[in-house]
Amino acid sequence: MSLKEQAFSVLVVSSAENFKSAMAAMLPKFGCQPIIYAGSIGSAKRAAAERDFDFIVINAPLNDDLGVRFAIDCSSKKSLVLILSPNEIHADVYDKVCSYGVFTLPKPMSHQAMETALRWMAAAKIRLLKTEKKSTKMEDKMEEIRLVNKAKWLLISNEELLEPEAHRYLEKEAMDRCISKKEIALEIIEKYS
Repeated sequence: MSLKEQAFSVLVVSSAENFKSAMAAMLPKFGCQPIIYAGSIGSAKRAAAERDFDFIVINAPLNDDLGVRFAIDCSSKKSLVLILSPNEIHADVYDKVCSYGVFTLPKPMSHQAMETALRWMAAAKIRLLKTEKKSTKMEDKMEEIRLVNKAKWLLISNEELLEPEAHRYLEKEAMDRCISKKEIALEIIEKYS
């Protein structure tokens, strides 16, 4: 999956209008859509409660908060978060959020630095999506194994089959009926439950 094939939802949190317009010009290049803007942490919390975002960019400080707690809370979900903080407090902000996987950049910064940060976030998100897909496949496979084993034990105890016979029965039924072993296992579990 390349960057061009992916669309990222973004929440931009900033009280500075010039930052919002700069981000509006920059984010579409990275496949960002939709882009939601919030002028305070309070409105950002409401937006984040309504939907999940791939990226959250916080231009700190805001009128109502620095945004550190909000960044940490959002990063514990599936959002990648970037806090832009004034250079004089950047080290403190970094120390508070780095262990939660929150990205930070000191301000002022160049347009190029912001583009680089967005590229890093996009690459990280694509990698996370691939990892989630693999994890889901593995969980599905483990669930199938659990169900097949349960069905085998039900066949062993109710039909007085040996384990290899129960295993062969499940495989043959699945093959003969052109359905998965999981579906056969579910039928057996339902029959004997």
